[in-house]
Amino acid sequence: MKHLKIFTAAALFMAGISVQAQDLVIRIDDMGAFHSVNNASIDTYRNGIATSVEVLAVGGWFPEAVKMLKENPGLDVGIHLALTSEWENVKWRPLTHCPSLVDENGYFFPMMGPNPAYPGQSVMENASKFDLKEIEQEFRAQIELALKNIPQITHISGHMMSTGFSPEVLELVQKLSEEYGLPSIDRAGAGEQYDFTYVGFTGPKATAEEKIASFIKTLDQMEEGKRYLFVEHPAYDDSEMQTVMHVGYEDVAVDRQGITDLLKSPQVKKAIEERGINLIDINYLTKQLPRKDASARMKKAMDKYLAAVAKAGQDLHSIMIVKDGNVIYENWMSEGKENEPHILNSVSKTFTSTAVGFAISEGYFKLEDKVADIFPEYLPENPDENLLAMTVKDLLTMNCGHSTDPTRMAWSSEDDWRKLFLSHPVTHKPGTIYCYNSLGTYMLSAIVQKYTGEKLTDYLYPRLFRPLGINNVSWAESPQGINTGGWGLYLKTEDLAKMGQMLLQKGKFNGKQVVPQWWVEEASSAQVQSVPAGINSEMISQLPKNSRKTSDWLQGYGYQMWRCRNNAFRADGANGQYIIMIPDKNAVVVTTADISDMQEEINLIWKHILPAL
Repeated sequence: MKHLKIFTAAALFMAGISVQAQDLVIRIDDMGAFHSVNNASIDTYRNGIATSVEVLAVGGWFPEAVKMLKENPGLDVGIHLALTSEWENVKWRPLTHCPSLVDENGYFFPMMGPNPAYPGQSVMENASKFDLKEIEQEFRAQIELALKNIPQITHISGHMMSTGFSPEVLELVQKLSEEYGLPSIDRAGAGEQYDFTYVGFTGPKATAEEKIASFIKTLDQMEEGKRYLFVEHPAYDDSEMQTVMHVGYEDVAVDRQGITDLLKSPQVKKAIEERGINLIDINYLTKQLPRKDASARMKKAMDKYLAAVAKAGQDLHSIMIVKDGNVIYENWMSEGKENEPHILNSVSKTFTSTAVGFAISEGYFKLEDKVADIFPEYLPENPDENLLAMTVKDLLTMNCGHSTDPTRMAWSSEDDWRKLFLSHPVTHKPGTIYCYNSLGTYMLSAIVQKYTGEKLTDYLYPRLFRPLGINNVSWAESPQGINTGGWGLYLKTEDLAKMGQMLLQKGKFNGKQVVPQWWVEEASSAQVQSVPAGINSEMISQLPKNSRKTSDWLQGYGYQMWRCRNNAFRADGANGQYIIMIPDKNAVVVTTADISDMQEEINLIWKHILPAL
C-alpha cells in the first residue's frame, strides 16, 4: 500500500489545522489473464499509483501472477471471480466440472449481458440453464486456489459482474464472503458498507494524454473527507496484447497501454500529491480499525507527552492509541510512515508465540514435548540431562537453562542454527532460571515449520494475519530457510494495534475468536520471574532494592510476552517497539521508535497517557 500526501492528518491536527483528505483506491484488474497484464500490474504498482490488483484464478498466466505477487507482498490482492471469457483469441475454462456454465466447446460464455455481436453467447441469455450449485463449486474452487497460492489475498471482486448478475448469485457471494472472511467489494451495497464511491474519467479518454487530463479532472471533483475507488486495466501495446480483442473493442493494446501510462504518469503523481490525496488499498478500505475523536483530556495529555518525548530526545517514529476498540490518536514522526512496515525486533516473538498456540491447539505438538525429541538429528554427542529435559514451554518462557543467550553466535556461524542452539551449554535445569534467549524463539519457529510444513508467515496468514486484516508481511529467514522467529518481522503501526486489540480481547477480533482464549490467557500471564535482557535471574540480587516497583522488566514473563506495571502486558522489541495492552483501561498503546532507554520511553507513557485513558 502507498500513501502519498503533503502532510499527515496527525501532523495537521498538531498544527491546529482541521482538514479531511480524500482517500483513493487505485484498483487494477485481470492479473493472470496475460503476460503483458502481469508485467504492467507489477510495473504500475512499483513505479506508479496502483494500490490493489484483482487476479483471475482461471487465467492462463495465473501461475506467473502467483510468482510475481509473492515477490511483491505489499501489493494488495483480490480474487477476481470469473464466469465469462470475453476475448476472441484466448479462452478460459472453469476449474471444476460445471456443464451449465459453458458453451459447446467447454469455455465460459464471452459476455455477461446480451450482445448483438455474440447472439446467444451471454450469461444472462443462458441464465435458465445455470445450476447455482455449480456456480458455488466453481467460485469455491477459484477462491481456494487463490488462497492456497497468494498469501496477501484480502477480498473478493467479480469479473464482468460475475458476482452480482442475479439476486441468487449475489446472496451466494455474500455467503462465501462471510465464510472466507473476504469482503465482497463489487456487490450492491458494498459502497455504503465501506463508505466509498466509484469514480471514472471526467472527459475524453481515447489517448493516454486524454486519459491523464480526464483523470486529473476527476481528482479535482473529489470531495474532502470522502473515499473513492478507481478501477482500470493496465497492459502494454505489445505483440501479445495486439492479438487480444472482441467485437466492439478492437483497440485493446493501445487503450490499455494508455492506462499503464496514466498510472505511471509523473503529472498524475504530482496532482495527487498537490491535492493531498491519500492513496490507500482495499484492505485499508475494508479492514481499517474504527476511528473516534480523542477526548479533550487525551488531546491535552498527548501535547504534554510529545513535549516530554522531545525534551528527552527520544526518536519516536509512531504512536497509536486504541480505546474501547477505536483509534483515538495516531501520529507518525521521524522515520515513521503510516503505510510502510517498520522493523519490530523482538515484538516478532509474540507473533511466533501465537503460531505456537495455534499449532498446539491443532494437535501438532504439546507444551511438554522435549526439544531433544523433536530435533534428535541436531543433538550433540552424549547430550546431558539438562538438555534432554528442555521442553517447548521452557523455550516459550525463556527458561531453557542457559546462563547466556547464544543468539549472537548464530549470526556469525555457518552451522545450522538448530544445531548451534542445542550445542550451547545448558548449565541449569530447564524451568529454573530465566535468561533472555532470542535463539530459543527461533527454535519455536523451527518446531512450527517442522510439524506444519509451513514457514511462520505462511502458517499465520490464514489463521492470524488475514482475519486481522494484516497484509504486506515480511519476515527474515535463517540460512536454513526458517523464519527467524525472535526478530526480523516487519509490520505497520496499525497492524500492531490490531494485534494488540485481539490480545486485549482474549483472542477475539471483530466478534470472532481468532486465537484460542486459553492460549492468550496463559501467554499473557506471568509464567516465570523475569529480568532484563543481558542478565539472568541469578543476578537479580544485584539490582537496586526498589527495582520491582520501577522496572517493567521485573513484572514476570509469559509466553513471549512481558507483564508490565499497572496490570498491563506487552509485546516488546529493542529500541522502543511496543504493543502495550492495558485491560483496566480497555486500551492499547503502540509505538515504533529508535530509543535506547526503553524504560524511560514506557515511563512517559505511564506518566502522561495512562491517566487520560
